[in-house]
Order: sequence, then C-alpha cells, then structure tokens
Amino acid sequence: MKLAGLDHVALSVRDVERSAAWYAEVFGFRNLYPGKWNGIPVFMGNEQMAIALFPTRDAGTQEPGRRRGILDFAFRTSGEELRKAQSELTDRGIAFAFQDHEISHSIYLRDPDGHEVEITSYDLTR
Repeated sequence: MKLAGLDHVALSVRDVERSAAWYAEVFGFRNLYPGKWNGIPVFMGNEQMAIALFPTRDAGTQEPGRRRGILDFAFRTSGEELRKAQSELTDRGIAFAFQDHEISHSIYLRDPDGHEVEITSYDLTR
C-alpha cells in the first residue's frame, strides 16, 4: 500500500463556525464543500489538505462522543514558510513554541478548542 499524503483530520470542536473562522484566518483555509451535509462536518482546507470540523456531542445525550484524543496534527512546510509563520503568529498575538527535532523544526500552537497544531519543516536552515 502506498499512501499519497494526509487527506484530512477530523476534529471535535465546541463551536464549528468559530473554529472554521479561526482556520480560515490563521491558515487561509476555505470551506471546501459549502452547502454539503447540512453543514456538518465543515471541511476547511486547501488543495492539499483539510480539517473536518464536527460539533462536540453533549455529554448528557445517549449518542457516542466524538472526543478521541488527538496528540497533534502537523502541516508540512518549507523552512522559509516556517519562519514566516512564526512572524505572522507573533504579529497576531498567537502563542506558539518552537522545537528542534534534529531532523525537523516545528512550532506548536493551539486552536480555539485546545487541539495542538504543529507546523513542521525538514528544511533545517533557520
């Protein structure tokens, strides 16, 4: 089996509209399938990847929950774009942490629901 890349990550979020707006503003994603599935899930992304946003189920219902514990998900970019991302996030007042993983450099930030988002580059020029 040969996989081509990441298609999407499904996230459980408290407010789908707020999260969609955040992914649009921070990463430039757009709603890939507006008007589909009665609005749930909302697929935010670009030509290479997507985030599927589902509402968190109310803990008081009999329906199974959607929380499944994602450690993080990572977007791959170039070293130059990673540097730009750090500058842009700083300008927006969005906290992030840098890590040198020896084979890659990454920054980590949190979306409005606390999901950890990683932006990583294997281009180690800083």
